[in-house]
Amino acid sequence: MHRRIIVPGALGAASLMLAIPASAAAPSPGAPGIGDPYYPAYGNGGYDVSHYDLRLKYQPATDRLEGTATILARTTEDLSRFNLDFLLDVGEVRVNGAKASFRTSGEQELEITPAKPPAKGTALTVVVRYSGVPSSKEAFGFTSWHRTPDGGVAANEPEAAAWWFPSNDHPRDKATYDVSVQVPDGTQAISNGTLQSTSSRLGWTRWNWRSDKPQATYLATLAVGRFDLTTGTTESGIPVVNAYSKDLGADDGAARASVERTGEIADWLTGYFGPYPYNALGGYVPNTDTGYALETQTRPFYSPRQFANGSNVSVVVHELAHQWYGDLVSVRGWKDIWINEGFARYAQWLWSEHEGEGTAQELADYTYASHPADDPFWTVRPGDPGPENQFGLAVYDRGALAVQALRNEIGDEDFFAVLKGWPARYAHGNASVADFRRYAEEVSGKPLAALFDTWLFQPSRPDAPAARAVSLAPAPATPAQPRSWRRIAATNDVHGH
Repeated sequence: MHRRIIVPGALGAASLMLAIPASAAAPSPGAPGIGDPYYPAYGNGGYDVSHYDLRLKYQPATDRLEGTATILARTTEDLSRFNLDFLLDVGEVRVNGAKASFRTSGEQELEITPAKPPAKGTALTVVVRYSGVPSSKEAFGFTSWHRTPDGGVAANEPEAAAWWFPSNDHPRDKATYDVSVQVPDGTQAISNGTLQSTSSRLGWTRWNWRSDKPQATYLATLAVGRFDLTTGTTESGIPVVNAYSKDLGADDGAARASVERTGEIADWLTGYFGPYPYNALGGYVPNTDTGYALETQTRPFYSPRQFANGSNVSVVVHELAHQWYGDLVSVRGWKDIWINEGFARYAQWLWSEHEGEGTAQELADYTYASHPADDPFWTVRPGDPGPENQFGLAVYDRGALAVQALRNEIGDEDFFAVLKGWPARYAHGNASVADFRRYAEEVSGKPLAALFDTWLFQPSRPDAPAARAVSLAPAPATPAQPRSWRRIAATNDVHGH
C-alpha cells in the first residue's frame, strides 16, 4: 500500500525531507552474527563490549554454576533488540537498570529486548543473572566445558565463553575482565590476569582476577579444582602464577619442568616480538583428558597429555608466542588464523635455533621435503584454510614455511623488524593476512603479493624453482632430520580440538 503526501511545489517537498531527522528510522534488531563466514552464528552485531564483570559461584561436586554478568557496551546502531551468545539458563536480564524481555533461539543465541530501544552511541549496562550445569550443554554438537574429577575447565578455540558467561563471542570484540569466583574452601579458581585478592567466609573462598588489557572471549578461561600454585617473576619483573592439578600423577614432574620455564621463555621471546604486552604471566595444567593446549591470555591452558612423554618446552614456546601473535593482535576473521599459528610454530623453530637443535632453515627444508607433491598437505591454503582445516597441520607447518620464505625474501634485518613491529602496529586490536602482507611490504620496500600467494593461497606444492628461490630443498632431496623435529612434531595436535 502506497500513501501519497501532497505538498505544494518542489520546494515544499524538499523542505519536508530536510525536516525529518536522521534518527527517525525505526530501530532494528542487531545481527545474530558478527559477520564471520567461517562461523556465521558467532558474535553479534549492533554493539561493542568494553568490559565484562563476572561474579560467579561454582560447586565442583555437581558442576553447578551460578552467575551475574555485568556487561558494559556501547551501541553501534539504533537497536530494537540485540543478542548475546550463551547456553546456560537465564533468570533475569536488565538493560540500563530496567528489566528486559529475553528468549533463546538457534544454537546459542540469547535475544534481549530492552524496555526502551537504545539509540546508536548509547552506553549499555547489561546485567544477566543465570545458572546451570555447563557440562550438560552442547552447541553445534559439542561442548567446550571440560569436566574434571575435582571441578571444571572452560578452554577451547574458536569458542568457550558461551558455557560460562554471556558475551559477544568473536575476537573482533575484545574487552577487559573482572572475574570473581566463589568455590568451596580447599578448592582454587584460576583465571586470566592478576590475582587481586582472595577471601574466605562460611566454608567458601572467593578468588578475584583482573585482566586490564583487551581480551578476546575465547581467550578468557576459568578452571576450578584442587591446584598447587607456584609464583615468581620474570627478569623483566612480570609476576608469574602457575597452577598444577594435584592429581596429575606421573605427568606432574614433566608438566612442572616445562611450565616453570614460562618466565624464561617469555623474556627470550621479547627479543623477537618486543616487550611482553601484559602485566601477568603463567600457565595451568588441570586434570583433563583433552589433548590440546590453548593460548588463554596471560595464562595458557595445557593438557596433561602434552607432557605424557616427558617435558615439553616447545609447547610452552608455542603458547607464549601467541601472547603476541593471536592475543595482542587477534584475527579479524577466523580465516586469518595463519597469523596466529604460522608464527607460533615459527617461534618453535626459532627456539630450536636457540637450543642448537636445528636452524629454522633446516626445519623448513626438512618440512618441505617431508611432503611430496601429491600430499594433501599442500591442498590446504593457510591464508584461508576453511573452518574444516583451521587447525590442521598445514596451517602450522606450511604456515611456518611461508614465514621462512618471507625471511629469505626480505632478509634478516627487515624480517626481524617485521616480527617486532607487527605486534606494536596492531596492539590490542585485530588484523588480517592482507594487513600483514601490506605491513611487510612497507617495512621491506618489496612487493610480496606473489610470495604470499605461492605459500599461503595456492592449493599445491610450490615447484622446485619457487622452492630454490627461498632456499628450500626441492624434492627428491631429503635433508637430515633436525634434532628438534620430533619434539616439535609432538605438538602437532596442540590445537587439535
